[in-house]
Order: sequence, then structure tokens, then C-alpha cells
Amino acid sequence: MLRYVSRRLVETFLALLGTSVFVFSMIHMIPGDPALMVAGLEAGPEVVEQIRRELGLDRPLYVQYASFLANALKGDLGVSIRTGYPVAEEILDRFPYTLGIAVGGTVLATVGGMLTGIVAAMKHNRFWDGAVMVLSLLAVSTPSYWLGLMLMLLFSLSLGWFPSIGIRTPAHYVLPIVTLGAQSGGTISRMTRSAMLDVLGQEYVRAARARGSRENSVIVRHALKNALIPVISIVGLRFGQLLAGTVLVESVFAIPGVGRLLVDAVLWRDYPMVQGTMLFVASVFVVVNSLTDVLYAVVDPRIRVTSP
Repeated sequence: MLRYVSRRLVETFLALLGTSVFVFSMIHMIPGDPALMVAGLEAGPEVVEQIRRELGLDRPLYVQYASFLANALKGDLGVSIRTGYPVAEEILDRFPYTLGIAVGGTVLATVGGMLTGIVAAMKHNRFWDGAVMVLSLLAVSTPSYWLGLMLMLLFSLSLGWFPSIGIRTPAHYVLPIVTLGAQSGGTISRMTRSAMLDVLGQEYVRAARARGSRENSVIVRHALKNALIPVISIVGLRFGQLLAGTVLVESVFAIPGVGRLLVDAVLWRDYPMVQGTMLFVASVFVVVNSLTDVLYAVVDPRIRVTSP
């Protein structure tokens, strides 16, 4: 196990290093001159050049990257061009909103997806199986921003049950969490159903039934434990995707999270903020997936043996 974890740590470090190179390269491909944005469109060339030197944009790219990487390792992601505040502080101020929505969406998707998937497997080829499959297909196929707008129109503007924008009370989290978790819930439901059907056809499950075990006991003690092994990997992967997917949801519901911060930074050509938020979200995604791999290996020891 220690060898497996060590290998995953090395792979995580290489993935984070590659992420930093990708983010830095992408930022320098964005059209527009940050120095000109800071100076203003009417500023003279001397002023723009002076600001470019102050921001370090006149240095070679490899020097800029080395400086960016060294500072990032110390937790320094630079200073926002737009607000003048440290990027890391602004991200940490906004992150609790994004984390709350992502965790809520993951919990909703996991619980709802697993329960409906188990019901569909137990009622195979019957009404509830078909109903779950249709609903999960709709959930997977519906774009998040469209679903968010529809939920806002129905439950906020028409029925008045939940607030439509902002994030001040627990009720403000309901619609964004449902919007974010719907797609993942559909995916987890279909995967749980498939895994359960596969396990329910195994010899040891039939043997348990032949011994006279109750159906609930067969499902919980024999089938569910083994069926959930592949589901764990998809839950971890989905959490990282939900964290990155909050960009659209936060924009629809006007939530001041990291996703909204990234959108505003792109619009203002605030490249230190864009660079910092992209690196932060990508790093969280990589770390979460690495932790999921380790958890997967703990639950299923065969992974440690077969993994290269």
C-alpha cells in the first residue's frame, strides 16, 4: 500500500507541475495587453511600457514562469490588477461558497443516484426501472445553465419557495445545489444500476439466496458492498468536475464564488487573477482525484496489484 501511495504522490506532483505549465501557457495566449488594460486606453506608450516592467511582462516567458512557480509554491499567486488585493486571499475568501455548493451537489448526486440506481436494479425491467432510466437520461442530457434558469423561474419567481440570487441563507443553496448535482446524479444512478445488476448475477449472491437469506440482507451485505466499488471512483471524479462546473451555476445565481471570480477576471483581463483561480481549481481537481485513487485502492486491494 505504501508503495502504491508513493507512486500516486509522484504522479500527483507531476500532474500539478503540468497543470502549472498549461495554465501559464493559456494565460499568455489570451488576446489583449494587461499593461494597456491597467494603464487605460488613452495612456501613452511610455506609461504602458513602465507598467509592463512593473508587472514583469517584459521578461522572457521562462523567467516569468519560474517566478510564477516559485511564488505559487509559497502560496503567493500575485496581486489582482483590478482590485489590488492578493489573489490567494481573494480566492480563499470566495472558496467557501464554491465548496459549499460543490459538496452539496456531490452529496445530493451520490445519495440520490445510489438510491435510484439500487431501486432500478431491484425492479429490473419493471416500471420503476424504466422511470429511473428515463429520469437519469434527462438529468445527464440537460445543460446546467438551462436547468438553473428553469428552476429559478419555477421555484423562485412563480412559487416563491426559494430565493433566486445571492447566497446569504441556507435556502439560497438549494437551487444551485440541485442544478449542480442533477447531471452527476443521473450518471451515478446509471452506474449504480449497472454495477448492482452485475453483482446480483454472481454465484455468491445466488448462493446467499439459496441459503434462505432475506432479500434485504442479500442486497445490503452481499451485493451493495461490492457494487459500490466502481461507484467510489466516479464520485471522486464528479466532485472535481462539480468544483470546476460551478462557473456556470455561480453566474446564473449570482453567487460570489471562485467561478464568478474567474469570469469577472477574464472580462477585466485580470491575468494574475485568471492564472491564480485556474491553477487553484485545477490543483484541487488533481488532488481530489488522487485521494479518490487511494481510497479506491483501500476498498479494493486488487487495484494495488494490477496498477502499473
